[in-house]
Amino acid sequence: MASERNKVSELQSNHLALSRQLSDAKAQELSHRRELVNFTDELEDMRKKYKKEVMELEMEVRKKDREAREANEDLKVVRGDLDRERVTVETLRTTLATQSQTQLTLSAENEAFRAQVTALQRALATKNTEVEDLKQMLEEKEKAVVEMKKEVFEGETLRRKLHNQILELKGNIRVFCRVRPVLSSDLPPSVPMEDAEKLKARIAFPDKKEHKEIVLCSTSESAMGMERKEQWNFGFDRVFEPESTQREVFEEISQLAQSCIDGYNVCIFAYGQTGSGKSFTMEGGQNDSTAGMIPRAVEQVFRVAEEMRSKGWEYKIEGQFLEIYNESIHDLLSTSTSLEDKKKHEIKHDPKTGRTTVTELTVMPLHSPSQVKVLLGRAQSRRSVAATLMNERSSRSHSVFTLRISGVNVGTGGLTLGGTGETCEGCLNLVDLAGSERLNVSFGPGVTEKERVRETQAINKSLSALGDVIAALGERGAGVKEKEGHVPYRNSKLTYLLQNSLSGSSKTLMVLNLSPLAAHLNESLTSLRFATKVNNTTIGTARKRVS
Repeated sequence: MASERNKVSELQSNHLALSRQLSDAKAQELSHRRELVNFTDELEDMRKKYKKEVMELEMEVRKKDREAREANEDLKVVRGDLDRERVTVETLRTTLATQSQTQLTLSAENEAFRAQVTALQRALATKNTEVEDLKQMLEEKEKAVVEMKKEVFEGETLRRKLHNQILELKGNIRVFCRVRPVLSSDLPPSVPMEDAEKLKARIAFPDKKEHKEIVLCSTSESAMGMERKEQWNFGFDRVFEPESTQREVFEEISQLAQSCIDGYNVCIFAYGQTGSGKSFTMEGGQNDSTAGMIPRAVEQVFRVAEEMRSKGWEYKIEGQFLEIYNESIHDLLSTSTSLEDKKKHEIKHDPKTGRTTVTELTVMPLHSPSQVKVLLGRAQSRRSVAATLMNERSSRSHSVFTLRISGVNVGTGGLTLGGTGETCEGCLNLVDLAGSERLNVSFGPGVTEKERVRETQAINKSLSALGDVIAALGERGAGVKEKEGHVPYRNSKLTYLLQNSLSGSSKTLMVLNLSPLAAHLNESLTSLRFATKVNNTTIGTARKRVS
């Protein structure tokens, strides 16, 4: 029993020991489990970390692969560039070898050029000395030029004075005579141009040197059946044959256009029967070779005005164009679309300045000859024309184109020579008179057109008044005392308008136009006799309008 008790005690002791061991084992197991959990967490963290590192490494590997591929591509490009550079190097080596030879040649040339430069430097030093001498000469020449320009300025003044003295010696009223050629319109439809000689009057020009004479001849049968020959000789300042050109006619007139620039009043008028070529002489044709006296005079005025700029002159140019129809004045430059001129135009003379003006008349500032051509075309379309037996489209009015030029000497620009302050004003009247034929010649027997009859009577009245004025001036110039006090300028609008051009203060030229046809012989003789009377008239000395 004691042994059993000992065994039981021993078993209990063992049981307690085992219990303690079991407790210790459980505690240890619990500790191990906690450690295991911690290890598991650490392992999971390490797995995540390593997984992330693996992903980063994979990305780095892919990046390195991409960089490797790009490096390979760059390497290929570099290898290509290297190959090209090798080729270039070989080419450069070849070129260098060539250039080396060229360099030797250039070195030799360089030495030669250096020798030339040395020579040129010596020559340059010589030239510099010459330049200094030339500069001194130039200064002396410039001083001489200034003196010469002064002399030119004084010479121009003297030239203008002598030029106008020459024209005064030729006479203040000069007369030119111009015979037009036979035109196709002069011939009947059945007569060819080759037979035109049969229709021509016997006109001769015996003066082949100075061209100042014209002779008309006529053969008729007397009442006794005898042949009767008549001859009429006339002399003028210049006679133009049918072959004369517009340029040749203007060459004789151009001096008067120059006088207008110099400050004189100038009047040029065309006289003659209808169809004798007055309008062609004054206005001309459509091209430059047939241009008439008006466009040519205007062109010369502008050209001379431009030339005078170098002599210190500045000019202002104005123009007007009117017609006198049935003793009424009409403005040919009016902008009105109606041909009826409603304004009342009056002629005014300023005795102090010698200037003639027409009230309510369009005055255009002119800047170029082309502008004048346009104005002439406008005026021509407004002129009063009608058909007569003498000319299918005859001018039935007197036309007066007036060019007024005013100038002032402001000095020759660029020089030390100042302006003189001298002013001048000239007026150029270019007149195309209406036809001078007789009434029965214009319309033949049995005239029925009352308006045309009245026109012709008004034309002949004004031309007759012009003849009376010329006659009165001739008597005054001849010293007929009882006639000295009166010149009938007011008998017509034409003579009153041209009063200052016919009174001695102007230079006047009449261009007599003649038809070459035998049928117009009597009218031609009448015109020639009137022109002779004008040519023998003395009106005094033209006066220059300056201040």
